Amino acid sequence: MIANYADHSSNERTFLAWVRTAVAIVGFGLASARLRDTPAPLWSEVLMLIAGGVVVLVAYLRMLHLRKRIDAQDSFDDGAMASDAFLALLVAAVFVLLALFAIHVT
Repeated sequence: MIANYADHSSNERTFLAWVRTAVAIVGFGLASARLRDTPAPLWSEVLMLIAGGVVVLVAYLRMLHLRKRIDAQDSFDDGAMASDAFLALLVAAVFVLLALFAIHVT
């Protein structure tokens, strides 16, 4: 049995949820823009794909950081600045992705 299995699986499920969110926003944005009469500019599609990749990358880095914290023998206080910074950066990247979605679709 893997040590701290429940914590590790929870960490991976959270990562996969962020990936599904990014894929859904990018996929829905690209598909809905194709339904318009006028084509969307190429730069908005590229920026949207890049923003989706940034969301996945930050989510992956956050998962790795939390994995190290789960495996560490030391106990940590709840005021972990690095974990909070990753989460804030991840939420900001999702908002950028949503803004690009709005620009792309309108």
